[in-house]
Amino acid sequence: MIETVHGSLLRAILVDADDESREVMMRRLSAQGYVVEATPDPAEGANMALSAPPAVLVADLWMPSISGVQLCRLLRAEPATADMPVILRGQHDDPRSRFWAERAGAAAYVVKGRMAELVRALSRAVAGRKADDGFFMQLSGGSFDIRDRIASQLDIALFESVIAAEVRALGNHGSFERLFDAFSQFLSQVINYRWLAVHTTHPARFALHHHPHDAMAAENEAREVLGVPADGNLVRVADGDAREEAPAAAPVVCPIPFGASLLGSIALAPSHAAAPDTATLLSLVARELGGPLRIAALMEESQRLATVDSLTGLMNRRAFMEMMRVEINRCQRYGMPLSLLLLDIDHFKSINDNHGHAAGDQALTAMGELLDRQMRVPDWPARWGGEELVIALTNTDSAGGAVAGERVRQAVEALAVPTESATLRFTVSVGLATLRAQESLEAFIDRADRAMYAAKVGGRNRLVIAEHEGRGEQAAQPPAPAGIASTRAPNGELRGDESRP
Repeated sequence: MIETVHGSLLRAILVDADDESREVMMRRLSAQGYVVEATPDPAEGANMALSAPPAVLVADLWMPSISGVQLCRLLRAEPATADMPVILRGQHDDPRSRFWAERAGAAAYVVKGRMAELVRALSRAVAGRKADDGFFMQLSGGSFDIRDRIASQLDIALFESVIAAEVRALGNHGSFERLFDAFSQFLSQVINYRWLAVHTTHPARFALHHHPHDAMAAENEAREVLGVPADGNLVRVADGDAREEAPAAAPVVCPIPFGASLLGSIALAPSHAAAPDTATLLSLVARELGGPLRIAALMEESQRLATVDSLTGLMNRRAFMEMMRVEINRCQRYGMPLSLLLLDIDHFKSINDNHGHAAGDQALTAMGELLDRQMRVPDWPARWGGEELVIALTNTDSAGGAVAGERVRQAVEALAVPTESATLRFTVSVGLATLRAQESLEAFIDRADRAMYAAKVGGRNRLVIAEHEGRGEQAAQPPAPAGIASTRAPNGELRGDESRP
């Protein structure tokens, strides 16, 4: 005999359109001690369950008019039957049927004819069900009301699947900035808000969408809600899709999961016109946003690795060449000067021979850090190859290039690189070329390379300026102008050297 509740036998509802199958099931379940109510109509079965929730409901997976999947989802959505176990039965033991039953929220899926398995599933479901709180609801609309409710549930499921698909598609945008821009355009169509913010921790990113007239208030609120420092970088999207109005309600915050990890959080300040289900919808969006954010982070990292030299941290040769083609076109179009420094570490082979290749790598790493400190924000240092480095000096003529090149040469000469075997000191030979009208990138680099070679031949640790063809190269070692410093101001620009345009 099965377990009873308050001395009464457990009640079960059976929904089966086949008369013979239904009779067999009723006899078997009655023999197990259940009080069985049976019906061939799934709408009637739902009405019976919602009118007086049973201990368990058994239904076919696929039935005319209303499927077991739809029936199960309806019962899961209603407060009276949200925790009531439902067992679905099907003709075949196939993965797809089990998948549909599981996704619908069924307690178990059992193949028709396997009565012993069904009895065991019933016992497990009844034993694991939550205690009845005595709450139930009586429906008044009969089967038509049930079908309306199921149609409503299908509409909700379709809406949620469309929302989820739209969010997942954001992974195609390739970068965090483009992803957030597209995300804000999409979300502002389905939720009315004053501002929207996304914060991730690895990598640390912060993005904010707000109305153009609400910049400071929105940023301050978002930073406070998400715990983002005031000095953190910000990706800002400002347009009329966000509402300009006084605060309507407290911001809604949802975590952004990705598998077992947490990528960050999303926050949104609802507007006065926001729907009551805003928090529920934002939670759905947050659950789907982790994948696109992770894809964008991986794509940005792969792009960074493809353009950055791992040893020096500077641009690699391929990225530098691509940047230079764009910069040369810009300078030639607008008549702006452009200079190029090509540096070669003197006697680099002896560093490797005497101290090992690890010491040589340390020297190159130190050079990368030095150039990153020494150059202005608009300049482009890169590793050219081996022990050679190159610097593009934007909006800089030959005189300004000579000042910058000499400053770098002196900074390298004063550099001390500690290694396991010794403290390395070395110098560089520098070639300088300034872009000529209609000159190709290859010719421009070749002139800087020949000037650098002339510095090598001329005794090393010097700067040579490439002159126009036929006039040879000119060695130059101007004294360091007064006031030049090798530190950067808080805004990232180099202090001193105001003589360069």
